Amino acid sequence: MITIKNVSKKFGKSEVLNNVNLNFKKGECIALIGPNGCGKTTLIKSILGMVIPSEGDIFFDNKSVLGQFQYRNNIGYMPQIGRYPDYMNIGQIIEMMKTIRNSNQVLDEDLVRDFGLEKIYDKPMRTLSGGTTQKVSATLAFLFNPEVLILDEPTAGLDPLASEILKDKIIKEKDKSKLILITSHLLSELDDMITQIIFMQDGKVHFHKSIADLLEVTNEQKISKAIAKILKTQNNESNN
Repeated sequence: MITIKNVSKKFGKSEVLNNVNLNFKKGECIALIGPNGCGKTTLIKSILGMVIPSEGDIFFDNKSVLGQFQYRNNIGYMPQIGRYPDYMNIGQIIEMMKTIRNSNQVLDEDLVRDFGLEKIYDKPMRTLSGGTTQKVSATLAFLFNPEVLILDEPTAGLDPLASEILKDKIIKEKDKSKLILITSHLLSELDDMITQIIFMQDGKVHFHKSIADLLEVTNEQKISKAIAKILKTQNNESNN
């Protein structure tokens, strides 16, 4: 569904992405992880057309996305920090997005109900906590039933109940054969959701494995411990 071929990106003399090659298919829930500054956000923004690669190309359903925008109608994006007009309330934000998209398809308003947003539609965005703003961002990402979901630190700032609601929703959409990309620093949050994991460092992909392969190779039961073991092994090898 999404293919990234030989993508590099420089900002001035700084190379943020270095010859990245990846392939994402429907029905996968893929975690994109790595330390701050590893290139995760730049890669996501490149897929969304917000950053233009210095080299290489990105394909959505076998068509290049460079210079295109219509393909983005098939993507739901949840930013790590959502920024909305202070003077608008929750209901107005949601209705504004419906008007902008002007979509005739059936909307997915599960999270509106499950997060209880209808009860606080009249709350101005400027008064919301970070967690409630995250709920609005999540709702908008899923609202138009996209084929692809890109979720940047989706559970950050959510209370335990809201976090479970969102994780259940992610699993439900994965089971509908949608493609889901998640960035997260909270590896413990990923265990029940993801099918593959990509670890990036210094703008490069260090490994891209299925969860089954990752756990088998490391002889671990938890993703966080499996990744820690791989990274420790790599560090030991580089120091020898």
